[in-house]
Amino acid sequence: MAVNLPPVTPLLKPIQHYLKTAQEHDTRDPVVAYWCRLYALQLGLKIPHQTMDDRKVLVAIMDWLEATKRASADNESITNDVAALAYLENYALKLFLYADKQDRAGNFGKNVVKAFYTAGMIYDACQTFGDLTEEVTQNRKYAKWKASYIHNCLKNGETPVPGPMPTEGEEDGKDYDQDAGGAFQPNPEPQPGPSNTPAAAPHFPTAMPTPPPAGPTNFTTTDPFSNVKAPTPPSEPEKPPGGFQPYTGGPVADAAGLPVESNRMVTPGGVQLRPDQITKAQKYCRWAESALNYEDLKTSIDNLQKALRLLQTGQDG
Repeated sequence: MAVNLPPVTPLLKPIQHYLKTAQEHDTRDPVVAYWCRLYALQLGLKIPHQTMDDRKVLVAIMDWLEATKRASADNESITNDVAALAYLENYALKLFLYADKQDRAGNFGKNVVKAFYTAGMIYDACQTFGDLTEEVTQNRKYAKWKASYIHNCLKNGETPVPGPMPTEGEEDGKDYDQDAGGAFQPNPEPQPGPSNTPAAAPHFPTAMPTPPPAGPTNFTTTDPFSNVKAPTPPSEPEKPPGGFQPYTGGPVADAAGLPVESNRMVTPGGVQLRPDQITKAQKYCRWAESALNYEDLKTSIDNLQKALRLLQTGQDG
């Protein structure tokens, strides 16, 4: 739906980067746009000493959120918190893996900075649902630090170091300070990143990158590349290690690289599962995992039972 919001006032500048991320996703991914604006609203409401102009901006955001939620009543990623958290984490992870792959390959373009930056913003929006998991917190910290570091190198005409920074004898990590006129300011501590290349699908958390032991936690900045469009997340996450290939509904390859027909996905009762049924079962599993993060055992069990029923009988519900 059309978005016509008043300009952000100086007092509400801390939420501007989330509104910018939402704007970039209005047509690309309305779910991401919705939750980024909701998170911006939550932050904005906490800012003291608001004037009438400040309140007009927040009320306009609130009205847009209410109208969007009514128009999206059939979208679980907007109406269901568990599904929404899984969706946002999955989207941010795809951006993170894309940027990390490009970074480790020595491709230091502005799109890579933008991907790291946007992943960090969307990970922030996940706080709408409560405290982040340790895994998400680590990825968020590394994404923000890496965006700052590469941006600083490009600005100074330096060549960034691919992947994580060594902990000794190297330049300290940088944080972006919106009050410093758009310049990156040194952090007193080095910011080493993950020691293993992330190569996992969203539902394979054990293959996530090893966390950085330290990183910037006050990354409240305007977008350093506001005119750069964030790359669309890959349609699939990076290939997990060990040669495993998740089922996607199409032909996959065996160990020798030869195509294998996907019609082997047949239930014990002889029902052949369609690709959309496999995808739905995967969603149930992700929602179950997210529910456990909230210690919601009942919802987790319910989603696992739905996944099991779908995989055993081909029947949903």
